[in-house]
Amino acid sequence: MTKITIEPATGTWSVRAGGAVIGESGNALELREGSYPPVIYFPRADIATAFLDPSDRSTTCPHKGTASYYSIVTKSRTIENAAWSYESPIADVSEIEGHLAFHTGDLVTVERV
Repeated sequence: MTKITIEPATGTWSVRAGGAVIGESGNALELREGSYPPVIYFPRADIATAFLDPSDRSTTCPHKGTASYYSIVTKSRTIENAAWSYESPIADVSEIEGHLAFHTGDLVTVERV
């Protein structure tokens, strides 16, 4: 089985989309899964959810459960399926319930500030 660890992410983290900060948190979590790069999960309360539009996409991970996806709506465009959340994660990773993670790239950045 893939080893998953979840720890508090050190420092303050921000997420930007379309050039705007849509969230900042000193309470983010860092999830490490096998050889994948770490993923920062932000408490939902620390994200400007007005920028998030639920999408029809969902995926299932045998180690975390079913993920629901959100598109990020910025002034100039919609970034499809750019965020995800495990609404009812598997018990072993229950800490990520109520948190959001983001696909990073040219349009979305997650960084420690």
